[in-house]
Amino acid sequence: MIHSGIYYKPGSYKAKNCVDGRRELVAFARRHGVKHDICGKLIVATSADELPRLEKIYNTGVANGIEDMARVDAAQIKEIEPFCDGIAGVRVGCTGIIDFRGATMKMAELALALQPASRVALGEAFVGVASSDGGSAVRTTKGTYRSRYVIFCGGLQSDRLAKADGAHVEERIVGFRGDYYELTEQGKHKVKHLIYPVPDPRFPFLGVHFTRMTDGSIECGPNAVFTFKREGYGKTDFDLKDTMDALTYGGTWKLFFKNMSYGIAEYRRAFSKRLFLKTLQRLIPTLTMEDIEPGRAGVRAMLLGTDGAMVDDFRIERRGNHIHVLNAPSPAATAALAIGGHIVEMAAKEFRLG
Repeated sequence: MIHSGIYYKPGSYKAKNCVDGRRELVAFARRHGVKHDICGKLIVATSADELPRLEKIYNTGVANGIEDMARVDAAQIKEIEPFCDGIAGVRVGCTGIIDFRGATMKMAELALALQPASRVALGEAFVGVASSDGGSAVRTTKGTYRSRYVIFCGGLQSDRLAKADGAHVEERIVGFRGDYYELTEQGKHKVKHLIYPVPDPRFPFLGVHFTRMTDGSIECGPNAVFTFKREGYGKTDFDLKDTMDALTYGGTWKLFFKNMSYGIAEYRRAFSKRLFLKTLQRLIPTLTMEDIEPGRAGVRAMLLGTDGAMVDDFRIERRGNHIHVLNAPSPAATAALAIGGHIVEMAAKEFRLG
């Protein structure tokens, strides 16, 4: 997804970096031939109680300077998405899709071309970091890297990397797996663009939605279930250390108790195609079991506070000659270039470079 920035609190890092990053990412894709499509999306209200929340989302978009937005009624929803049922919606024309794997490969290619001494090292696990000759020595399972400055951006392992570096981080990363279905060939004609529900503010996720991909496939999802392995992409994946880390943390239990009914419903849906379909039918009532098939899964890295609240905004902190990206949930991919620019500015200022 290339997110517009319509959901995020005005003035937050998320809002600013998403809007700026989206524009940078689209310009990057155009300049370097990365496959993308600014196809637009619909946020659809299906009941009257969602209308005030829909209006709030629209006003947030206005405050964040989102271009090409419009309120739409039930008839206009049908014109845009004939199979979608809703009583009102917001069309966000600047939202799109991108081959983000292709984008990151192009970014790596350009970075390596700028500095021939650079390289991308894959298949190595972090072991530790220590001071070394006025800089730092980062040890991995395949060797040691020495540098004067280090930027840590570890996603699902970001809290562990920070603690290994001696940083005091009260919060903890907790993983939530998101399962997707895909529309089958017979069901693809029922979705033309991107269709989102009005998110429920009681819960920290945007809800099950429809996303057209650059390869022509259409994903439906995701749900959001606690995963017993930080990098557990399968429904039954388990890691004892990851599970103990999460379940011995008070913030995890506070999150569970706050969202008990939601969590149970998500778990039931994770193992039931029928229940998943029922959720999808809120937006597209004519979908059938034959229209969907199991797809991929992803894991969100959520920084969870001791009070059980998810840290909503991006969080980037300095420790000595190191910078840690502690929290970068969605829309971090859309905002990637803007986040990178922020880190460069931060490093130049804090490390007195250039």
